[in-house]
Amino acid sequence: MSTDEDAVRFEAHRATLNRLAYRMLGSNAEAEDIVQDAYLRFADALRRTTVADDAAYLRATVTRLALDRLRSARARRETYVGPWLPEPIVSDEAGNPEATATLADDVSFALMLALERLSPLERAAFILHDVLDVPFAEIASTLHRSEEAARRLASRGREHVRESRTRRSTRRADAIRLRDAFTAALLAGDVDAVIHLLTDDVVLLSDGGGKATAAINPVVGADHVARFLVGVATKGAPYISRIVPALLNGDPGYVIFGDEHRTGEEAVVQTLAIETDGERINAIYVTRNPDKLRGVAARLGDAPR
Repeated sequence: MSTDEDAVRFEAHRATLNRLAYRMLGSNAEAEDIVQDAYLRFADALRRTTVADDAAYLRATVTRLALDRLRSARARRETYVGPWLPEPIVSDEAGNPEATATLADDVSFALMLALERLSPLERAAFILHDVLDVPFAEIASTLHRSEEAARRLASRGREHVRESRTRRSTRRADAIRLRDAFTAALLAGDVDAVIHLLTDDVVLLSDGGGKATAAINPVVGADHVARFLVGVATKGAPYISRIVPALLNGDPGYVIFGDEHRTGEEAVVQTLAIETDGERINAIYVTRNPDKLRGVAARLGDAPR
């Protein structure tokens, strides 16, 4: 079989493989690396033997590669500076509402953080079955477990992530309205107005990874979160060039451009996403780690000016 034919067969599955790899690892860059590695293994297998089911072969390959990567990543995260957040998936608010709802349901920050609390095998079984609708017979083969064991792994994963789905509203219009009111209150420096938009037990997680200024610990409670954010917004105002509304992992938020280090060049310096219960904001996710912001502008279709 020619290289071109290999590529055609592979490309039919690339989107699903990227979806699987990102949900396993929470990193676009690592997901792309694994998917590329899977392609090379797939092409090699086609030269040596017959692959009866391309989709199953590729899913198994990506899952096993991701499991290997996830085990080493978990060790690194034990020494990670401050809260860890997944690399944001940025999309335009004007995009397909149905696609956005799907994105918010299976890669929201809340769900991705819940997946971090699962064992690697629970995470794989849950994603394969509950997200990608892979049958348990295939999951068992992929994970080298019995079918019953695969069912138990997925069930435990499902139980752990259930709360992340019940505490958040999926009403996009309400969430965007709250995001816009929240942004206006922040820019006005109005602490009381910000507090009014937050639940009493709101949690803010800020990921700087030790490479950018960020809160080392979660900020909890409406008063603490409001004062923290208004203070940060006031101090950061001089270097912010523009704030672009966007969806981050399906949730409303924005991408902040600026020249934080006074280099004379505009770059993405932060993303912020909110989670709501439909009436108020119950979680805020701030990404400032520059390693996780590379490529955000390009994915937004908005190159720095």
